Amino acid sequence: MRVFSSHKELLKSIDSDKLLGLVPTMGSLHQGHLSLINRSIVENAQTIITIYVNPTQFNDKNDLNKYPRNLKNDLDKLKHFKNIFIYTPQDKDLYKKVEPKKYDLDDLDKILEGRYRPGHFNGVATIVEKFFRLFNPNNAYFGEKDFQQLTIIKTMVKKMNLNINIVACETVREINGLAMSSRNSHMSKEEIQNAGMVTNIMIKAREIYNKTEVIPNSLKNEINNLKNCRLEYFEIENLSKYSGCIEDDGNRIFIAFWVGKIRIIDNIKLK
Repeated sequence: MRVFSSHKELLKSIDSDKLLGLVPTMGSLHQGHLSLINRSIVENAQTIITIYVNPTQFNDKNDLNKYPRNLKNDLDKLKHFKNIFIYTPQDKDLYKKVEPKKYDLDDLDKILEGRYRPGHFNGVATIVEKFFRLFNPNNAYFGEKDFQQLTIIKTMVKKMNLNINIVACETVREINGLAMSSRNSHMSKEEIQNAGMVTNIMIKAREIYNKTEVIPNSLKNEINNLKNCRLEYFEIENLSKYSGCIEDDGNRIFIAFWVGKIRIIDNIKLK
């Protein structure tokens, strides 16, 4: 592996005649990230992995400051991979002024996470567009855990006529069903156990909905009754109805909840 803090130096090492994959991350790598990297390595001759905590997608400075960072540990996890380039920039290598652009995202940025994190998706789109324009990858890899984000990136790519294939990768989960996330490292064993129970409630909700097309409020109450858990939203959405830029993937359950001081999002497909 080779590590770069300058995109100009990194570009000198890229072979433009070979397929290039891009895996954007904010570090604190876990098995979910590694699955994206493995897929990119299989499908491309060379892969760029970005490790960058992007400030423009945080609407809460405390959340930005608390976001887990451990570059040494991340690099240790990546040292056995071949044909990878790791990009670990400072803000100044990407931004003249650290602020998000505004995008037409077909109102996808105003629902679900967009209601609770205003400006978040414009910040995500800003940094992803920067990476796309800097490196011009053939393929870019994103996890379905952040399904709304994935959909927004697909929408942005089509609206801006970027010739990049967005590859959706299945959510990787802990043994108890909890979706892997960098923030999970801040939770106690008991909190991880309770968060996994929420996943089981989502699965139960899917089974009921697929038979009745209704999710009983009692299931939502089960989440609030778990120790130190607080439900923020539990909704069914079909994101394709907001944007003609994406294929109809059907309905999904989208959820956000707190376990102690950690906020968790997840989704599962219905039918």
